[in-house]
Amino acid sequence: MRGVTTPGAGPTKRGDFPVLRRITTRWADNDVYGHVNNVVYYEYFDTAVNGWLMEATGSDIRDLPAIGIVAETSCKFLAPLSFPEEVTAGLGLERLGRSSVVYRIGLFRGDDDVPAALGRFVHVYVDAASRSPVEIPEVIRTAVATHLG
Repeated sequence: MRGVTTPGAGPTKRGDFPVLRRITTRWADNDVYGHVNNVVYYEYFDTAVNGWLMEATGSDIRDLPAIGIVAETSCKFLAPLSFPEEVTAGLGLERLGRSSVVYRIGLFRGDDDVPAALGRFVHVYVDAASRSPVEIPEVIRTAVATHLG
């Protein structure tokens, strides 16, 4: 089956994403209708991006002098996910700016090639103490440019 066709939407199938991360659904993720509640997809995005950043940089990103604040996120729901399924989050880069990173995210059921959801996730970097915008820390910029760029 081919990827979802959305003009200008970037990567739309598993092979389009340079980084893949497994996420295990939890019992509490399901809603009364028996599928993962839509708000949980955003938790998956956050977990995938920040977990990958910690692995790719080899550092605890919470301890950096600049931290990534989620300034924007969106999700296009294409198919339901449900507990107990394995989900693979695909990470890609839409834009690497001076103080922000825009990620493209695909959520895939098990080994499916077609996404159950496509997302956009924006980190804006701010000084950890003052919360004023700053440049992306070099360790983050290097990881993103090297692995997602």
